[in-house]
Amino acid sequence: MKKSVIFLMLLASAYTLSAQRTDRSYVRRGNKMFKDSLFIKAEENYLKAIDANPELYQGIYNLGNSYIAQQKPNEAIQQFGRTINRLEGEKKSLLENNQTSSDEYEKVKSELASVYHNTGLVYHVSEQYDKAVSAYREALRNNPLDDETRYNMILAQRMLEEQQQQQDQQDQQDQQDQQQEQQQQQQQQEDRQQQQEAEEQEEIS
Repeated sequence: MKKSVIFLMLLASAYTLSAQRTDRSYVRRGNKMFKDSLFIKAEENYLKAIDANPELYQGIYNLGNSYIAQQKPNEAIQQFGRTINRLEGEKKSLLENNQTSSDEYEKVKSELASVYHNTGLVYHVSEQYDKAVSAYREALRNNPLDDETRYNMILAQRMLEEQQQQQDQQDQQDQQDQQQEQQQQQQQQEDRQQQQEAEEQEEIS
C-alpha cells in the first residue's frame, strides 16, 4: 500500500452498523477537512471518531497526521505510537493463528510500515536521528521493498554519524576549556600565594 497521509481503509469491528457508520462518517469528514487544509477541524472530527470507537486505529493515525500539519510533533508521535500498538497487536494475533499468508496479515504489515515510516519522518525533521533510524528500520521489516524508507534511513544514519561527530568534538572542546580554566585557576592561586609570601617578606625586613 502506498504511503499516504490518510488511511483509506477502515477497521472492521464488532460495533453495530450504526456505530460503524458514525465512525466512518467522522473519519471521512476529517479526511475532507484535512484535504482542504482545515487541520483543526480535521482534528476535531478524528477525535469524535475515536470517541465513538476507541479501537479505530485509522482515526488515531489520521489524528497524528493532523498534529503534524499543526506542527505538533510530540502529539503526533504519541498518536502514531498508539496506532503501532494496535497494529502490532493485530499482527501478533494473526501470527499466533498461523495466518501469515492471509491478505489481512499483509494489509496489517503494509499499514505498520506506513505508520513507522511517518514516525521516522517526524523524528527525522526533529533531528532525533537515532529514533528516526529505528523507526525506518521497523518500517523496512514490515515492507522490505520500500525504497523511499530505505533511502531515508540511510540519510538519517549519515546525519546521526555527523551529529555524533559534532557531539564528540564539542565534548572534546568542553574538556579542553575545562582544563584551561583549571590551569588558569591554579595559576591565579599560585600568583596570590607568591604575592602573599612577598608581602610577608617585606614585613619581616
